[in-house]
Amino acid sequence: MSKRDYYEILEVSKNASAEEIKKAYRKKAIQFHPDKNPGNKEAEEKFKEAAEAYEVLSNQDKRKRYDQFGHAGVGGATGGGGFGGGGMSMDDIFSHFGDIFGGGFGGFGGFGGFGSSGSQRVNKGSNLRVKVKLTLQEIANGVEKKIKVKKYVSCQHCNGTGADKGSAYSDCSTCRGTGQVTRISNTILGQMQTRSTCPTCHGEGRIITHKCAQCNGEGLMREDEIVTINIPAGVEEGMQLSVSGKGNAARRGGINGDLLVLIQEEQHPELIRDGHDLIYNLTMSIPDAILGAPVEIPTVEGKVKVKIEPGTQPGKILRLKGKGLPEVNGYHRGDLLVRINVFIPKDISREDAKVIEKLKESEAFIPGQGDEQSFFSRMKNMF
Repeated sequence: MSKRDYYEILEVSKNASAEEIKKAYRKKAIQFHPDKNPGNKEAEEKFKEAAEAYEVLSNQDKRKRYDQFGHAGVGGATGGGGFGGGGMSMDDIFSHFGDIFGGGFGGFGGFGGFGSSGSQRVNKGSNLRVKVKLTLQEIANGVEKKIKVKKYVSCQHCNGTGADKGSAYSDCSTCRGTGQVTRISNTILGQMQTRSTCPTCHGEGRIITHKCAQCNGEGLMREDEIVTINIPAGVEEGMQLSVSGKGNAARRGGINGDLLVLIQEEQHPELIRDGHDLIYNLTMSIPDAILGAPVEIPTVEGKVKVKIEPGTQPGKILRLKGKGLPEVNGYHRGDLLVRINVFIPKDISREDAKVIEKLKESEAFIPGQGDEQSFFSRMKNMF
């Protein structure tokens, strides 16, 4: 099951400050704390989920990796380690983050505004998704890409406010400027109070007296924009990068969405990718395999010369250290594995056949135990 977005869990924006993230976590932790929800497994999971989100977003380095690579940048896309992967118990969470409550996690005497009325709604623009194709060379070295994106941007005529120049705002008469409406209903358990987004102002708390004629009060216009994307070395097919704030603009001066970049790899004509390693299939003639020969091996940095030793057997693997691809979040670089194949012709001339018949009489061409390699020996050479 895919993980939820950490910002969504804490209900904060991508550019939220450290203090805002801390306050949001405190609110969630109080809401789903085991002492307040005894025996409620769902609340317990949400409590752990909030702790996992805070553990990443409160750490500057982890948050930076998460913003760029998502869950894959902080331990994998489907868990494993951390809170969500079961790596920490409830006691661990209390000991790590109990100090943000001042008097510790235990005890809930006084919630200090828990459940109080919310603030006005802040609009958020939608995310955009694009696909970017990369060559193996670009993946090996990292690359800067400039792409044209058709997106919603703030209206220049009204500066994204949606109001005509000189126009004023008035408080919404339905919600009285709060952005929320409260309804009270009678049930068998007594009166129940519910709060929802105001249907008149859509949570903004105010109404425009005169709408902008250019954007019809939306504060948005659809235009093309050139976006620069810095793609780090070592990315993989299917990996998704996030460029904060480069998605669609929000209605009336809210928070921009993000640009989500899906990585696609172009197939290399000679090299095959296997994780951070590269594989090259080298096909040699029988004479070269017997006598040895210098050969040129393609790499992502250009060709390199390699001396093939005399008597090299088919299936042998040569390892060129550090000639593979780098890791996205580390200093390790993979290797280039050269797999030796020997070409056996199907059709030969009578003259070639006579030469081969003569070679059959040579002791050097008679298979012997010393010259043969077992399956396990060949496997060992691969590593």
